[in-house]
Order: sequence, then C-alpha cells, then structure tokens
Amino acid sequence: MAMPESGPIATLLLVDDEENILNSLRRVLRNEPYRLLTANCGEQGLEVFGQQTIDLVISDARMPGMDGASLLAEIQKRRPECLRILLTGYADIGTTVKAINEGQIYRYISKPWDDEELRLVIRQALAFQHSERERQRLEQLTQQQNAALQELNATLEQRISARTAELKETADMLDLAYAELRRSYVTATEVFANLLNQRLNKERQTNTQVIALVKGYAEHYGLDERTTNDLAMSAALYNLGKLTWEDRLLGMPSDQLYKQDRARYREYPGLGESLLMALEPVQNAGTLIRHHQERWDGNGFPDRLEGEAIPFGARLLKLAVDFIELQRGMILERRLNRDEALLLQKKFAGRLYDPDLCARFIEVCTTLAPDLALADASILILDTRRVEPGMILARNLHAENGMLLLNEGKELTRPLIDKLIAFESSEGARYTLFVRKPDPAVQDGNLQ
Repeated sequence: MAMPESGPIATLLLVDDEENILNSLRRVLRNEPYRLLTANCGEQGLEVFGQQTIDLVISDARMPGMDGASLLAEIQKRRPECLRILLTGYADIGTTVKAINEGQIYRYISKPWDDEELRLVIRQALAFQHSERERQRLEQLTQQQNAALQELNATLEQRISARTAELKETADMLDLAYAELRRSYVTATEVFANLLNQRLNKERQTNTQVIALVKGYAEHYGLDERTTNDLAMSAALYNLGKLTWEDRLLGMPSDQLYKQDRARYREYPGLGESLLMALEPVQNAGTLIRHHQERWDGNGFPDRLEGEAIPFGARLLKLAVDFIELQRGMILERRLNRDEALLLQKKFAGRLYDPDLCARFIEVCTTLAPDLALADASILILDTRRVEPGMILARNLHAENGMLLLNEGKELTRPLIDKLIAFESSEGARYTLFVRKPDPAVQDGNLQ
C-alpha cells in the first residue's frame, strides 16, 4: 500500500530487545502508510510512549527487565484507546495470558509470523480503532445534542409563553388603536354633521337629537361599542344625501312631495351610502344609512327589504329619525308633540317599524328627559358655573347654532370651564352640561 500524500494514517511503536526483529518489522511495514517508532526494551518503550502520540504498540513478549505483558498493561492504564499487539513464542503462554488479562491486548501473534497476516491484523486493528473513535465522537456529539435539546425543551415553553404574550400585547395594542380610530371617526362624523347643518335652518337640524337617541338606546340595552359607533355615525350622516337638494325641497315635509320631488327624496339614502363608500371605517354606517327608510312590510326604499332582512341598526335609525322629524314637521305638515310622535309610531308598528324594536324604543323614550338624557343616576345636569374640574361629559355639548363644542367623554379642566363661561358671555347663551363625577379610584391614581 502506498503512503498517502497527506502523510501517515497512524503511528506505530515497535518494541523488541532484538535489533533483527525490529528490522524485520520495519521491512514488513515499510510500504504501509504508518509512521514507525522503535524501542529496545520495555522501559524505553514507555519513555517513547510518554513523548509521542501512539496509535498502536507491537511488543515482544520476552524482554529483559520489563516484559511485553507488563509494558502493554502499563500502556492500557495510561491510554486505553491505544491498541496493543503481543508477539509471542510457543513457550510464552504465561506471558500471553498475563498480557490478555492485564494488558487487554487486541491480538497476539506467534513467532515466526506471516508477513501478510501481520499487515492484515494491523489494518484490522486500526480500522477497529477508527470506528471506535468515530463511535465515541458520534456518541459525544449525540450527548451534546441531547443536552442542547433538553435545554431547548426546558426553555421552549417559556419562549412560547413569552412570544404568545408579546403577540397578544401587540394584538391588544392594535385593537386599542383601531378602537381609538373608530372613536375618532365617530367624533369626526359628528363634526361633519354640524357642517351639514349649515345648509339647514335650525328647525331642520336633527342630527344631534338623532345621535342622542341612538346612543341612549345603545346605552340602555348595553349594545357593544362597535354597534354603538356605527349607529352614532349613521345618525350623524343619515341626511348626507340631501346636500344636493335645493332649499325649496329641504323645507318641504316628505309627505307633501310629489312626482319628481318624491323620486328625488327616495334617492337620498342610497346617495348618502355612495358618498361614504371610500371610507372603510364608516362603510357599516353607510349600509345603515342606505336602509334606514326601508319598511317592515317591505314597501320602503331603496331596496324594498322586508322584516329582519333590514339591518338592525337601520331599523333603529328609522325609529329615531322619524321620532325627531315628526316633531319638526319634516314628515307631516303638522308638527307632532313628543307623545303624539310615540303614539303614531306605536300605531304603525308591524307596518313601518319592527314591532318588537318599536316597543323597546318607546320604552327607552319614555325614560328619557325632554332633552334626551337618560334617567341615569350617575349623570348630573349642571350649568357651566356648577361643574367641577375632573367631571366627564356624558353627552356631546353643542352651541345654540348646533356647532359641536365638546365631545362626549371629554374631561373638564378649570381652564376649559373658564373658556365655556367666557364663550357663554360672548354668545349671550347659557349651556347645560350632562356630566359624570370621576371615579375616585381613578382620580387618586389607584386603578382597581
């Protein structure tokens, strides 16, 4: 076998007290890919062994001083991974047994040896050594990987919990941001509704009252925030489609409209929805606006929906709009008072209105004060000089011309109260505020 270009694949130590035996071993192995070291006795062999990295030791059994069995036993103690082969004669049975028992030799070879057999035994020994080293390497690698897996498993649940908490926190933040955005849209639509009112005379400015009605119903029956916001936005913008009307049409009761005027009136809900289609946060409100003139019996417009096919919010919006517009003379030529409007709506329950919803709506309206504030013990009705810093607005505050001054949920501060008082003086008006006292626990900074 030729010596590989990369150098010897193993280092062998040959130990024998006879020089001719060492020469014979070197001759047999000269073409093998081994690095050969020699020693003339056991003591010298141990000295060389201590100075070099030896893969395999071949030792004669009988030597003066330290014999082969003793040498191989000492090597086994020092480096068990080093392979050991004993050369022995027929009369050396005792030494052979000692080498097997104490030196735990790989093989013993009888003298005189067969050259090819000797080369084969060495190759097999080194192949075994290589496979054993590879086994140990893989075993160590497996142990390291198992330890890493155990550590990973020990921390995986903690990592998952931490990541889950992080994702939940992010999701909660997004939900809060989206909810805040929707609340901002509600306020924006109410401001925009005040701009719409600039086209109408004061008697036709109904948005503020319709908003208060649907919010009062939502609060009384505990509707969720999303539904409440959609109702508030639809109430603020329900007459958006009327902006294209001329003043003559704006001032006429709907029951007095005929032919082309009647046809144009029936288009305003759909037109209002189409104007809001590009704004995603108000698209649900746009749907309610489109259908708020549908009738329970299916004879409404624009789509002639019937019964529960009409969205719930649209059915409620129609009740609120009709209740206010009946009192403003916007439906019938004669204005109805509050009680007359409720009696008329009760009469048309099952035809114009959802009968069950109508009954609940009337119940809510009978618990409302004339100013549409709920009979809620936590709500205080105060003028600007009696409100105190820290109180929270329970209803939007509008100027006498319908302009939104402060939105619901605003915390009153001393500078803000002083500004309201000054504004009253400049306008010659007096404002009534619907407020709630702050939660003492929150006010003290001790959230429960």
